[in-house]
Amino acid sequence: MVKVATYFAMTLGAFLFWQSMDKVHVWIALRQDEKKERLEREEEVRKMREELLKKQRDSLA
Repeated sequence: MVKVATYFAMTLGAFLFWQSMDKVHVWIALRQDEKKERLEREEEVRKMREELLKKQRDSLA
């Protein structure tokens, strides 16, 4: 009986561990995606700003 209870407890523990690891991996992946999107937006804003400054300099010259 003790062996069955121990096996059940270990199985339950392993299941809970893998479920939590899955959630951690999903959370990490979402954070990486958000960071990538933010960097892409910042790069796009920087390019647009450079283009506008170039056009402004050209129109003043």
